[in-house]
Amino acid sequence: MMARTILVLNAKGGCGKSTLATNLAGYYANRGKRVVLADFDPQGSSTDWLEARPEQAAPIHGVAAWREPLRLPRETEIVIMDSPAGIHGRDLAALLRRAETVVIPILPSPIDIRAASHFIDHLKETRRVINHQVRLATVANRVREHTLIAAELDDFLDHQRLADSRKLPFVAVLRASQNYLRAARRGLSIFEMAPAATAIDREHFRPLLRWLGSARSRP
Repeated sequence: MMARTILVLNAKGGCGKSTLATNLAGYYANRGKRVVLADFDPQGSSTDWLEARPEQAAPIHGVAAWREPLRLPRETEIVIMDSPAGIHGRDLAALLRRAETVVIPILPSPIDIRAASHFIDHLKETRRVINHQVRLATVANRVREHTLIAAELDDFLDHQRLADSRKLPFVAVLRASQNYLRAARRGLSIFEMAPAATAIDREHFRPLLRWLGSARSRP
């Protein structure tokens, strides 16, 4: 059986790609899946997270894919790919060819919203060029609830369309939470920390996990 491949992607740096990728990897590993975390970003944030991961935590196989070929161990079930900032053109097309599913995290700021608009347009054109079927979805990331910019981001994401005019799924709103920082320091995901302390964050994550587990997220 082919491994499930999920790409966390945005050309803009600082939008939380590595946080999203590592928490997805930790979630699936904690559920007993054989997970590969492929770090395509030369900054190596996901690789650093793996190095901090406790020995007793559920195993995750890491690949520093920016400097070595991505070779999957036998029986790999889930591949989470963390993309670099500034990716475009042929590099973007090559990374998209590896993925079934693309998750695009976007921050609630005017700069990030404008950058996301340009990137989504570019992404739609790139998909035409490579003629490759992938499923795309957006996630609002590091959101402070009940703020005007959060509402603006929500409205922006809710009105995005794919190249064929279908709605681009907007699947989750992840709040700005210190739990993500606490987990990152320890090489863990929020799903591997005390349930009582991370209950709200887990609940906010659930819609993304449900979408990833559905047929709608796969070609």
